[in-house]
Amino acid sequence: MSDSNDLPAARTNTAHSPVSATEEKADFSELTPRQVVHELDRYIIGQDDAKRAVAIALRNRWRRRNVEGDLRDEILPNNIIMIGPTGVGKTEIARRLARLAGAPFVKVEASKFTEVGYVGRDVESMVRDLVEYAVNLVRTEREEDCREVASDRVEERLLDLLLPPVAGDSSPSDAEKEPPRTFVVGSGGARVADTEPEEDSPDARRRRTREKLRGLLRDGKLEEREVELDVSESSLPMMDMSATGMEGLDFNFMEVLQDMIPKRSKRRVMSVSEARRILLSEELDRLVDMDEVVDEALDRAETMGIIFLDELDKVASKNAPGGPDVSREGVQRDLLPVVEGSTVQTKYGFVNTDHMLFIAAGAFHVSRPSDLIPELQGRFPIRVELASLTESDFVRILLEPENALLKQYQALVATEGATLELTRDAIEEVARIAADVNGRVENIGARRLHTVLTSLLDDVMYGLPEEGAGETINIDGGIVRERLSKIVEDEDLRRYIL
Repeated sequence: MSDSNDLPAARTNTAHSPVSATEEKADFSELTPRQVVHELDRYIIGQDDAKRAVAIALRNRWRRRNVEGDLRDEILPNNIIMIGPTGVGKTEIARRLARLAGAPFVKVEASKFTEVGYVGRDVESMVRDLVEYAVNLVRTEREEDCREVASDRVEERLLDLLLPPVAGDSSPSDAEKEPPRTFVVGSGGARVADTEPEEDSPDARRRRTREKLRGLLRDGKLEEREVELDVSESSLPMMDMSATGMEGLDFNFMEVLQDMIPKRSKRRVMSVSEARRILLSEELDRLVDMDEVVDEALDRAETMGIIFLDELDKVASKNAPGGPDVSREGVQRDLLPVVEGSTVQTKYGFVNTDHMLFIAAGAFHVSRPSDLIPELQGRFPIRVELASLTESDFVRILLEPENALLKQYQALVATEGATLELTRDAIEEVARIAADVNGRVENIGARRLHTVLTSLLDDVMYGLPEEGAGETINIDGGIVRERLSKIVEDEDLRRYIL
């Protein structure tokens, strides 16, 4: 359904939600701030100030790259702090912005970091995570460019597995490339005439068989046919270098050892579909130049990377009550050089953070941005406040965004052959209850719609497909009030909603 924070769309954080063709292919150099806000409006309701701030920050990246001379290196990004309660769209705005620009993006939580000298994550690990994401992003793009060529090669290799070449004979591909030639002797002398081989010759029969198999393969009729394939096996177990305190090294011991130890292969019997997946991976590995991928990934991480630093307020409190805590100010001081601009060592090489965009976020209920150390405050000059969601916002969240939660439930019900319809008054009642519960219990923003709709549609989702398949399930305001009356009336709402 939707991912971690908020709802899909309006103030939602959907890491795996569908991305439109416009959003996937948009070139940020062609997007004006107004166009960026327009794209964000398709998924996020309201929060205009935050959208404007990130749109300007994105456009400033293009502007900086077009500044001539040494001044370009002096122009640093204006990092942003988003202030607002949970579930109002802070993460989703940053994530959608990164997708729109095709920029490397990583979300980290400030509360997971600890001051140097304590057990915990090193703040520089967020830069290494960003570089890793950038490498995967660029590699995926290169693989998509090579996929057609790789698929053609895989098809030929699968045909070789399905119809192994006969020992001593030329390979089918060679026979296809060089058809037999016949010498014709006439009054004008000898000449070479290209002729079709005899219909009953072994080569001709073999080519006909191969072409028949090709047609069956393309039609998907051989997916369950079993073939034998040599598969490389890893000689060493995978190990998490970060767990051993070695994540900062610029090389990977496991990769070095893998290169030193001879690779072993094992012949396995598998289906054609599984063999295609393995062969496609091998062909893409051959076609993609990883040196070029790493070079481009490092450049993207340095010039386009976006690091979303969530829960910054958790390390901002001064003299917070509640027992000992690992120095929060120490975490801020460790964050400072990375945000200011420094060189971080990764396994792909050194990465400079001068021009990375840092977007911090936090509810700041207990603490305030002014509780941060002055040096860190100065590195986040842009501050925007996101508003809490109202009843009318909830109505728009359910109806307007392209990947709205209600549309997701309708799509799920449609897979069972049924149709789900909510009347306008039902939608308004759902929004009213969500706003009411947020006001009476913890305010979790748009995530509240998940809990309300889940309770409302519990019987429907449980009964399908035995009940209601092929029918239209209509829900009006009266049904909403009837099914959710316990939530509205019971004072101990946590029993039902949390």
